[in-house]
Amino acid sequence: QVQLVESGGGLVQPGGSLRLSCAASGSIFSIDAMGWYRQAPGKERELVAAVSSGGSTNYADVVKGRFTISRDNAKNTVYLQMNSLKPEDTAVYYCNVLYVDTRRYSYGAWGQGTQVTVSS
Repeated sequence: QVQLVESGGGLVQPGGSLRLSCAASGSIFSIDAMGWYRQAPGKERELVAAVSSGGSTNYADVVKGRFTISRDNAKNTVYLQMNSLKPEDTAVYYCNVLYVDTRRYSYGAWGQGTQVTVSS
């Protein structure tokens, strides 16, 4: 069993910044990809950014140049630095982790979600 704990969401004005964190704990042998998704009201959940175990990253076009994903493997934590935030970035943000547990089985896990609201 693996738990993901997210933090860092909140209310910010347009042009502002936020940093999201997601820490994984539990029966983890190794973590493969880590990523952030978001879901706005009335819309489907979409990929925002992801980082592989080797550090390769990919971003949704709408956040390129504004958001940066990173990970700290020693802490089993993934971060999302969000700069130049826009009202259209308003959504619930979820972290997702692909991991191998101590029995060597592969799983995916979701965080509980953290609200990001960009408004003046």
